[in-house]
Order: sequence, then C-alpha cells, then structure tokens
Amino acid sequence: MEKYIMAYLFVHFREMWTEKGEQVYFALSKNGYDWEIINDGNPVITAKKGDLGVRDIVIARTRDNRFVIMATDLALIKNIDTKYKGNIRNAFKDGSKAIAMWKSDDLVNWSDEILLQFDDDNLGCFWAPGIFFDDESGEYVVHWSSSNKNDDYSGLAIYYSVTKDFEKFSKPKLFCKKTDSELLDSFLYKSNGTYHFFVKSADNPKAVIHETSQSLYGPYERDIFFDEQMASLEKCNTYEAPMVYTLSDKKICLMLDFYGCEKEDMGYVPFVMESLDSINLKCSKEKFTFPYKFKHGVVMEITGDEYERIKKHKWINKK
Repeated sequence: MEKYIMAYLFVHFREMWTEKGEQVYFALSKNGYDWEIINDGNPVITAKKGDLGVRDIVIARTRDNRFVIMATDLALIKNIDTKYKGNIRNAFKDGSKAIAMWKSDDLVNWSDEILLQFDDDNLGCFWAPGIFFDDESGEYVVHWSSSNKNDDYSGLAIYYSVTKDFEKFSKPKLFCKKTDSELLDSFLYKSNGTYHFFVKSADNPKAVIHETSQSLYGPYERDIFFDEQMASLEKCNTYEAPMVYTLSDKKICLMLDFYGCEKEDMGYVPFVMESLDSINLKCSKEKFTFPYKFKHGVVMEITGDEYERIKKHKWINKK
C-alpha cells in the first residue's frame, strides 16, 4: 500500500439543527484539496462536561509528538433558549468559563475531557481557542476571545496564555483589542519570518481582517489591500473563523467560514494563492471536494501512517 509522506487532518464541527453537530469531527485528505469522510460523518469525540457540546475546534502536535485538541465549551442548540435565555450575548458572561481539551498519543485514543480554566476571574467567556507554537521561545501560545468584567462583559478582545507542556499555563494577558469593535476567531501563522494575524472584526469593518508583524507580539500593521478584497466578496460580512495551511502543491489555502446562508449550508470556503505575501481572495471552491460542510476548525499535517491509522480505526462514537 502506498505510504503518503504527508497527509492532512481537518478537525471541525458541523452546523446542524441537532445537538450532534456541536462535537468534534475529523476528515482526511492526501493533498489538502479532496476531503474524505471519517466515522460515517459522526463525531469522533463527544463532549461529556460543561455545556455538553463544543465549537471552534483546534488541534496541535506537540514537540514530543503528542496531540492536543482544544475547543469552545459551548452548545448553542442545546442551551440557547434555556441557559442563555435566547440571546447569545448572555454567553459572554455566563457561558464558556473554560476551554475544553483532550490529549492523545496516537490521534485515535483520546483522554477524558478536561475543562481548562485560567487564572483570571475578570474574564467572561473563553471562545474560539487557537494554538501557535513560538519557535523562538519554545512555548505554545494559546489565544482566544474573551469578554471582561471591567467592560461589563460588553465586548470581546483577544487574550493569550503560554505553556510548554499543556499542563501549566501562564496568567492570561491581552493580545490585542480593537477600540471600535469586538474581535473573535483569531488565527496566527508564520511564513518566511513574517507573522500573519487573521481575526474577525465585528464592526468597522464587519469582516475578517489581516495584519502582519516581524514580532509575534507586535506591533501589527493592518493589510488595507486585504480589507479591499474582503469588501469585494459577496456577503463579505458573513465570513469568520479564518484558517491557513499549505497544500501539497506548496500553494497556500486561506479558509473562511461562511455563515450567510441556511444553517446546514454554512461552512468553509477555500481561497488558494501562491503565498501570503500576495493574498488573492479568489474563491477556489471548484478545486475542492468536501463530503459535507466543515465549520470552524483547523487543518494539521499528518504522516502517511497517521492517515492510515485514523482511516482504519473503528470509531465507537456513532451518537
């Protein structure tokens, strides 16, 4: 059997009218374009704690070749009309008090769910975690969106904590805040020595924005040309959850999660370009195949052996 030098794992959730969608799903690809269904389209991990559902999934490979999944502890289908009284903004203060986390040595056997809490009582929700490995410090930067008690939980900014082992985490610090808008769905990517920061601005503009810096912690410079390209997209204000990965042909794929449609049609739209130095927001849907719509997640490179292991695994979670 052919062994792939590199393959891809897409970790995500699904936007559905049932609670089943807000769980952890896997998909596989050999080239980053054509995605294969795993576990017959059922979750591979089901949340057992907190809200009993998760969104905004991220995965990372550690330096010792282990794996960590993090996700927003938030089940809207189950709790929006009860716990959150029909208003998502109530979750800014009363929901997602921890980040859901699982660990694995092999990508198929996962630990029990851990509700990861951070040492800052002023922060409200913990939404849309991201994981970035800082190769200069040897630390993992975990970043997310939070409301803050000092602002009466009225808005969202990006905070971060660092860890070397996903056991001990530093006290959260502010990564960035936009004075005229909330920020959410942050994504960090390093290419040719430049740090790229993508994030959804809730207003002014209501769109994904892109900034660059020569230092991880900034200062960052706004990409005005990217703003112009975003503004040219149809329903440009209904994209979120930016995510970047390198395809098998060495081109760059920027995924933007589209929600300007019916719920089960929501999901990622791919934009392929030569590099992040010259971002071209030309929709590339015709080059990709998906078994269904993938919602807020990330793509991680895996080995051929890992690809085969995930594909052949007898997943027991069919719920």
